Amino acid sequence: MIGLGTIINTVCIIAGGFAGCFFGRYLKDSSQDTLCKACGVSTLFIGSAGAMEGMLKIENGALGSGRSMFVVICLALGAFIGEIIDIEEGFERFGEWLKIKTGNAKDRDFVNGFVTASLTVCIGAMAIVGSIQDGIMGDYSILATKAILDLIIIMVMTCSMGKGCVFSAIPVFLFEGVMTLLARLIKPVMTEAALMNLSLIGSVLIFCVGINLVWGKKIRVANLLPSVVLAVIGAFLPIDI
Repeated sequence: MIGLGTIINTVCIIAGGFAGCFFGRYLKDSSQDTLCKACGVSTLFIGSAGAMEGMLKIENGALGSGRSMFVVICLALGAFIGEIIDIEEGFERFGEWLKIKTGNAKDRDFVNGFVTASLTVCIGAMAIVGSIQDGIMGDYSILATKAILDLIIIMVMTCSMGKGCVFSAIPVFLFEGVMTLLARLIKPVMTEAALMNLSLIGSVLIFCVGINLVWGKKIRVANLLPSVVLAVIGAFLPIDI
């Protein structure tokens, strides 16, 4: 069944959110803060590992690094475009609307939890590759694997950041659903080079999410999302940055 991967991923996020709400009510504020920081540190390492995988390479038996200029250009141009569009504001407005419509108007952490969790589970190559594979072959194995990871991540986030994290299921459902429906159109664009670029920049953005979790909201990560599109475009440029 085409689209089953998106459904599984969405259900697992909701299940993780409800589990987090249940366990979170038994945690003290100090425990929730520590849990949030632990989640942030984990996110930092996940982002760092992905970014280093794309930037480090072994040449002549020695470890070297590269692609620094590519990262700088993608992030700078992506930030410029994102600030003009103000994607972060759109996320927050939708979060505010959800907060009111779901009866959580008094929850001060709702919007922050929604935005942070949404960015954490939406950014990454697994969502795109898994959706394409599901849309073309009906193979949902990648999205099913991602679903288990997301369940754990959202459960921990919900314990520390509240109910808003549960609603990250909405953007995941929409994003992966659209990708699945458009899979045959997207597949030719998602070359090996494009996926490598996407994974690299996506990992940098995940690292930024980790910074916000550990030190409070310092980076408007949603406004950096155009960087991911620029990374894919960069794979088709005649010059190697």
